[in-house]
Amino acid sequence: MAQEIYIIDNECVLKNQLNEVFKNEKDYKFKKAKTIQIESVLKNIPSLIIINEDGIDENVIELCNKIRQNEDNSITPIIVISSVKEKEHRIQILQTCVEHYIKTPIDEEYLYYTIKNIIRLLDTNRRVSPLTGLPGNVQIQAEIKKRLLKKEQFAIMYIDLDNFKAYNDIYGFLNGDEIIKFTGKCISNHLHDTELENNFVGHIGGDDFVAITSNIECENVCQDIILEFEKGIIKYFNEEDIEKGYLEVPNRKCIIEQFPLTSISIAVVVVDKRKISQCIRDRRSSCTSKTCSKSNTR
Repeated sequence: MAQEIYIIDNECVLKNQLNEVFKNEKDYKFKKAKTIQIESVLKNIPSLIIINEDGIDENVIELCNKIRQNEDNSITPIIVISSVKEKEHRIQILQTCVEHYIKTPIDEEYLYYTIKNIIRLLDTNRRVSPLTGLPGNVQIQAEIKKRLLKKEQFAIMYIDLDNFKAYNDIYGFLNGDEIIKFTGKCISNHLHDTELENNFVGHIGGDDFVAITSNIECENVCQDIILEFEKGIIKYFNEEDIEKGYLEVPNRKCIIEQFPLTSISIAVVVVDKRKISQCIRDRRSSCTSKTCSKSNTR
């Protein structure tokens, strides 16, 4: 995917310079815009914004704040290039959450690798779930492979939500996202707040999570996750649905169907010296959340 990089500058010198430096890099597209065009730039959500302080009329700190206050560009990386060498000025700019301040005259090789590394880091961050902030599939696979190569003993916990689609149909995706974030916190609370330092929690996507722990006797951890989930999930339902203990959702034929309120399931695979045993805990087992029955919602 082409990396769209905007240069905020009233002149073309810097843009031409960068085009020459990146002439063999087809995935980098440099575009120039004046400060009066900043709103159009922000609508494009660029991969990177480079501001030439010497080439603009607007106050650079105000401009950086404007970028950071834009919801869609709150994490867009910013590089400021300037001839101002006073430390106080540099610090003021960095305080606006600018990633890099580069003094002129520009060292082209230094600028080249700065841009490359920012884009690489941005690509890495894209592998993290933007909803939960947890590592995604790439890191999950790498973590499992690392432990297998080291012949470590560990347990993989696969965690997902039951009847989550019915919840989304009734309460909407925004409320569904809140449950997913809550689920991620429940898992992390009981994997990261332990004496074991090498526990791992990842978000596969949607309502699916993976946790990896060196504690193969992890049933208590499963129970603790379920207990915290069933205690907190109630606040995401209205009183009427809590009282009924189920959701009523029309199917494609407009026939009303009943679904239990959202609960959580955990399956565990234990890896022990290349011998793998599997223990599935579904909603019907003793390790299952019975979050939404009338008896425990009050």
